[in-house]
Amino acid sequence: MSRISNEQVKHVANLARLAITEAETDKFTKQLDAIITFAEQLNELDTENVEPTYHVLDMKNVMREDIAKKGLPREEVLKNAPEHQDGQIKVPSILGE
Repeated sequence: MSRISNEQVKHVANLARLAITEAETDKFTKQLDAIITFAEQLNELDTENVEPTYHVLDMKNVMREDIAKKGLPREEVLKNAPEHQDGQIKVPSILGE
């Protein structure tokens, strides 16, 4: 017995705005049923003493330490800005008044 119907596949395709043919509907119904069957087999496994796996690799933070450094002089930065005012780079307003 199939765990998913052609109507359900058509419904999901419609929600995803996909146009599928009858042949594709049958194909996807069979494929999704196989996926559901496999997932149900996984539910039969005894995972009582298995710790959750958050990542398959042992991950550790490899970011460098955050150290403040002196930046460019303000005058040097402002000479490359198309417009500046009061020591700040002037940009177009994005909010209407």
